[in-house]
Amino acid sequence: MSEVRVIRAADLSTQTSQTSGMHRTTAVSGDTVGSKTLWVGRVTLVPSARSGPHHHGNCESVICVTSGRIRLRYGDRLQESIEAGPGDYIYVPPRVIHQEINLSPSEPIDSIVIRDSMVNVVVNVVLPDDIVLER
Repeated sequence: MSEVRVIRAADLSTQTSQTSGMHRTTAVSGDTVGSKTLWVGRVTLVPSARSGPHHHGNCESVICVTSGRIRLRYGDRLQESIEAGPGDYIYVPPRVIHQEINLSPSEPIDSIVIRDSMVNVVVNVVLPDDIVLER
């Protein structure tokens, strides 16, 4: 029989893959609750920060923005972009290279992220020098 669990905010694990400019904590994973196909965590991006370019391997991801306003650049050359705010959901398909950017100089972005993997798969990417990373 499976066990129903509450993961308290104070118990989120910092032992997870990171990307420059972001801070990820894990709530649900294979390590924390024994999940088989799910990773759920909290991701914050400080004011005016941007993440390094990355993708999440074969995982589908959903970003639920709970506060702040985010720009997500994506594509092999980060040539596309969308913006989202509180209450918006962003779907990121497997292997899509992307970069999160906090549009505010004073407010952090807080979000809940869900992936279809029991671990937080993060593949940080080095892009060619001719690709300008937004600052």
